[in-house]
Amino acid sequence: MGTLLSAAGLAILAATSAFADPVAGVWKTQVDDGAYAYVTMSPCGAKLCGVISRTFNSTGEYKSANIGKKLVWDMQAKGSGRYKSGKIWQPATDKVFKSKMSLSGNTLKVSGCVGPICRKQTWSRVN
Repeated sequence: MGTLLSAAGLAILAATSAFADPVAGVWKTQVDDGAYAYVTMSPCGAKLCGVISRTFNSTGEYKSANIGKKLVWDMQAKGSGRYKSGKIWQPATDKVFKSKMSLSGNTLKVSGCVGPICRKQTWSRVN
């Protein structure tokens, strides 16, 4: 009986890992307005969200008021490393942009637009 339960537990763990989105994890943003952040990407319901988990400036890590805030939300996986229909917040301007992302290995290209104005960044995987 114990072996059967152990096998069932391993099967559930393997199935959960198989459904983990490849973009899940921690990403380092590019410098914007003199600072950058680590963003933790994870599922939020059927979509993906990114929360600011650490912040850095020219002097090193610091405790920004933005830690814990959503930077990315409502992102939908479209397959082949593409993500669309999300929103992204730019803390430096306090603006929200329509967003999409493209994953290639340990590089995540993130873009956001408000009307004809678009901004792009390339993020790198931390873990």
